[in-house]
Amino acid sequence: MAAAAAETRVFLELRRQLQSALLILGEAKEEGMPMDISITPSSLQMKTPEGCTEIWLPAEVRLVPSSCRGLQFVAGDGLHLRLHARTEFCPKLISMFHQTSPAQGHCTFYCQSCGEVIIKDRKLLRVLPLPTENWGALVGEWCCHPDPFANKPLHPQENDCFIGDTFFLVNLRTDIGHPRPESSPVEMHCVSSKNHLKPEPKANTKVICKRCKVTLGETVSSETTKFYVTEIIIRPSDSSFLIIPRSQFVQSVIAQCLVELSSARSTFRFTIQGQDGRVYILLWLLNSDSLVIESLRSSKCIKKFPLLEDSMKADSTFAWSAVKVLYQPCIKSRNEKLASSWESDISVHSLTLPSATCLELLLILSRNNAMLPPSLRRMNSFQVAFLRM
Repeated sequence: MAAAAAETRVFLELRRQLQSALLILGEAKEEGMPMDISITPSSLQMKTPEGCTEIWLPAEVRLVPSSCRGLQFVAGDGLHLRLHARTEFCPKLISMFHQTSPAQGHCTFYCQSCGEVIIKDRKLLRVLPLPTENWGALVGEWCCHPDPFANKPLHPQENDCFIGDTFFLVNLRTDIGHPRPESSPVEMHCVSSKNHLKPEPKANTKVICKRCKVTLGETVSSETTKFYVTEIIIRPSDSSFLIIPRSQFVQSVIAQCLVELSSARSTFRFTIQGQDGRVYILLWLLNSDSLVIESLRSSKCIKKFPLLEDSMKADSTFAWSAVKVLYQPCIKSRNEKLASSWESDISVHSLTLPSATCLELLLILSRNNAMLPPSLRRMNSFQVAFLRM
């Protein structure tokens, strides 16, 4: 009987900046059993004729029971109510663009999907952000003399790593007579000429992991290679490879990318496009201060939520920081008009990823959307999803 009571769904979305929370709980069917709900600053308690379920919130979260308002039943969801909430938890973003932070040290580049070493023990002396994609036009506006950077693309030297919106640029030059062993796990699809990697005319420039055949990036020039941040993990050479579930890694990278770009460029709409130039997803960032707590099932009478710092473990999926996005899929000729209007809008920022990763992200968004209470899955013509940080 306790197990039946524990199956009651609990969904709580907290907004850290607004100090507010939306709580959804109870049975989805209006004719469900009677329920007595008690809310304390640190817990939720639900009593039914079949038993009692008590759910403890993370220590960093405190509710204000006296602020409860807007109680209503929503068919398909259960009981909705809003209340004030306080949380001391503020996630510290570790940018995937600056995971190369141990400059002056030795780093190893791994394939995120399988852990294959792509670049071994590379000493990075400079880790620098690249300017925006329109930097050349801006220089032309600022300079009263001929552009000194005309026809001079920014390419990293041997111990450099340049960081773009969704990629790293590194130098994979082969020294004469001493080919670098770290380049061997990568298929370059190029031919060797004068001991340098030279792309064949109209050749496939994709960089592919030899072990798992995942597209890691592409060759930009005879010496420069672009690696996408969703495909590569960079670790200090004296540490081991960190195994992160693929879905969790992609969500975290994209979420942090959206937060950084929205803050730096005041843009909140993004197109996700593949290497082939096709737009796969339209994304609209709603907020980046959400803390989601949910309990979908339990076999015990009392269930305590894990600490937030443990929420990224495989068996701890109840409390997590997230960004809330609206999205529209653009595959199979869907939303062509909307995608075209977004592409021509200068306030929309484009993010380029491997085509397979674009499809992965779309599957992640669809799955996360399906896990929300039905009333929260759509907003106007867009679908809603949370991406875990």
